[in-house]
Amino acid sequence: MTITAPRQLLRLATAGSVDDGKSTLIGRLLHDTGSLPIDHLDAVTDEDGNADLAALSDGLRAEREQGITIDVAYRFFSTASRSFVLADTPGHERYTRNMFTGTSNAHVAMLLVDARTGVLRQTRRHARIAELLAVPHVVAVVNKIDLVGFDEARFREVESDLRILAGHLGAADLTVIPVSATLGDNVVHRSSTTPWYAGPTLLEYLESVELAAPSANTAQLRLPVQWVARPTEGRRRRYTGRLSAGTLTVGDEVVVLPAGARSTVTALDTLDPERSVAVAPLSVSLELADDIDVARGDLIVSARADASAPVPAREIDATVCWLGETPLRAGDRIAVKHTSRTVRATVQALHTRLDPETLDEHDSPAELALNDIGRITLRTSTVVLADTYAENRDGGAFILIDESSNDTIGAGTVLDSREVVPGAQTRRDITWHPSSLDRGRRWAATGQRGATIWLTGLPASGKSTVAVALERTLVDAGRTAYLLDGDNVRHGISDDLGFSPGDRAENIRRVGHLTRLFADAGVVAIASMVSPLRSDRTIARALNEAAGLPFLEIHVSTPVEECERRDPKGLYARARAGELRGLTGVDAPYEEPDDPDLAFDTTGADLDELVQRILAVLARHEVR
Repeated sequence: MTITAPRQLLRLATAGSVDDGKSTLIGRLLHDTGSLPIDHLDAVTDEDGNADLAALSDGLRAEREQGITIDVAYRFFSTASRSFVLADTPGHERYTRNMFTGTSNAHVAMLLVDARTGVLRQTRRHARIAELLAVPHVVAVVNKIDLVGFDEARFREVESDLRILAGHLGAADLTVIPVSATLGDNVVHRSSTTPWYAGPTLLEYLESVELAAPSANTAQLRLPVQWVARPTEGRRRRYTGRLSAGTLTVGDEVVVLPAGARSTVTALDTLDPERSVAVAPLSVSLELADDIDVARGDLIVSARADASAPVPAREIDATVCWLGETPLRAGDRIAVKHTSRTVRATVQALHTRLDPETLDEHDSPAELALNDIGRITLRTSTVVLADTYAENRDGGAFILIDESSNDTIGAGTVLDSREVVPGAQTRRDITWHPSSLDRGRRWAATGQRGATIWLTGLPASGKSTVAVALERTLVDAGRTAYLLDGDNVRHGISDDLGFSPGDRAENIRRVGHLTRLFADAGVVAIASMVSPLRSDRTIARALNEAAGLPFLEIHVSTPVEECERRDPKGLYARARAGELRGLTGVDAPYEEPDDPDLAFDTTGADLDELVQRILAVLARHEVR
């Protein structure tokens, strides 16, 4: 029996300026490799038997009318040794963004140059994009060589310019081929009209270029979870996704990030029932030995001692191509979709913008306009588990989304990512400036001392009810007080945060800073927050006490059974039904205060009495 080796798949992206002949070249490749359906070929053949090769790839009506490529069009063809997916990207400058996205997963970038005009602005721009996207191989096709009389001198001149450009970009792997797409010279068949050229034809190059597969090292395992299937009779939950790196087999120990839960693979399915080991970039479905919390957007990595794992990053340095009509500016809020995870982010800084003419980078641009390419820093609302693009093209790429319109407004590649621990960072470039008005003088003049009252407890424990009554009592007594309710804060200051552990910690940190400022001004700041973790509450306390301000921790200790019975927002019911994950008291922990300044259960309690108990604690701290 003869075993036929599977054909390799090569992803190819075209690039070049308008009228360089990309569509004709693609049509020639399809035509001469016999990859065209007969009816498709007949549709573009005139009465004299001449085929309009460009029309074979320009599928949109607007493209045929204007004679240019507008959108990315994907074409498929094959030979005896390889299958090809060809991304035909636009040459017009306005559609540079399509070249960025179409080239993002290419093995080879095919850069077209008109033999008559040579290297143009768009040639440089597209070559730079291919370099930014770490395309492993670049082939430069000097097209329309027939229109310069198959002149070797002109070819060598253009070839020299291309190699200078490649050297400027640091690209060592560059092959330059003279072709005539219209006549077919050196595309699929070798031309007798270029005897001075001894290199490969375009197809020979594409069939012979060496392809590097994603890492097959088990320690480099990366499996973004795309779908979680409910358990069925006799089967556990199934976790589905596409491997971006590494290998996976039954018996492998894995870690699910960002939670860090560990388990073992007990079943593994791919589209090939004979396959026992899954290798990137296969899609897989697996079962784990333990019923751990795994959700869409989580990342499964190897648990081996020598395994590497991405950091739970909150700051990302990236190269982006801006696709939106409205310019991107520092401070803008956008959504970042990375693998199967979408998070909110703020643009922390714009570092550089690429000059398409000189390929130089200009520092500190005011904005990135449509089609601009630049380096930026993003601060995300929750962790992103990203590799650098140089290490993993799937795990290091992302898109930017406008949350209001859901439009894709940018594409980016990760240069670096780092963890940010809320409250632990210090800024060396800024200095705290104390008020020129002494706190004692301010408090003496207003007749009030500031403080923070922090009410913590389970959802529906009665925190907000007590906080509202306390605020009203203080104000009616002529004192300045202000309630910072958890829901209200998330409508404004923390509207970019979700409910992951990292986001909750950041929310508490922000509210802690607010209460410190309020208290310093002589206001009694009342924070009504679930704040389930002692570590988060410790940060808020430390912020106030470091400034010499009283911080009173009030534990509203209503039992979870009573909270669930009340359930004014229906949160507990949704959590029990599996519609809401991470609810404190159900499937997320609540750490009671070790030594609160006051604790009480609101079950059947008198509201006025509870308020008076809090006021008594205030009095002991000399806040009158």
